Amino acid sequence: MKMVRCVIRPEREEQVIEALETAGIIAFTKMDVFGRGRQRGIQVGATRYDELAKTLFMTVVEDEDLAKALEAFKSGARTGHPGDGKLFVSEVEEALTIRTGEKTL
Repeated sequence: MKMVRCVIRPEREEQVIEALETAGIIAFTKMDVFGRGRQRGIQVGATRYDELAKTLFMTVVEDEDLAKALEAFKSGARTGHPGDGKLFVSEVEEALTIRTGEKTL
């Protein structure tokens, strides 16, 4: 299993959800977060914004579904401009359902 974390522009949230659903990935966690990337925020006139609003998605998928999950995030989030986001993939050793204690996925 793999955990995919994806940080995107908040205005691309609906497109990402649609792309995930189209790919058959319906389970995810979504959070509003703040951060900055390599560009260290943005300058608007005389005002500098060091941290920008972003949306963080997290989902866990089977190894064979990883490619379609990554493609869904990329296609839904991409605008072609700096700050489109970042994907992080990590291994998941175990997942348990709290109510039953059963291993899932």
